[in-house]
Amino acid sequence: MKQYYVYILFSEKNGTLYIGVTSNLVKRIYEHKQKLVDGFTKKYNVDKLGYFEIYKSIEQAIEREKQLKAGSRQKKIDLIEKENPGWKDLYNSIL
Repeated sequence: MKQYYVYILFSEKNGTLYIGVTSNLVKRIYEHKQKLVDGFTKKYNVDKLGYFEIYKSIEQAIEREKQLKAGSRQKKIDLIEKENPGWKDLYNSIL
């Protein structure tokens, strides 16, 4: 069964944040890390995986992405700190 992911990237602790959705988390984070796609994350060096959630449908994932994007910066930081208090780059843990 296909899974979908909502993820939060960061540039550094308490730095620039980015929220995205994908069906292939490993590939997508790799693309961010290698600066393969022009845009916000490449421009601001936002390439560390700080947090992610897994969903069974793309509709649920997109709804959650919208909810997170509409929330305050502090709520995003709180999510990262609750699950990842050391602000570790979680990329290696999903390989």
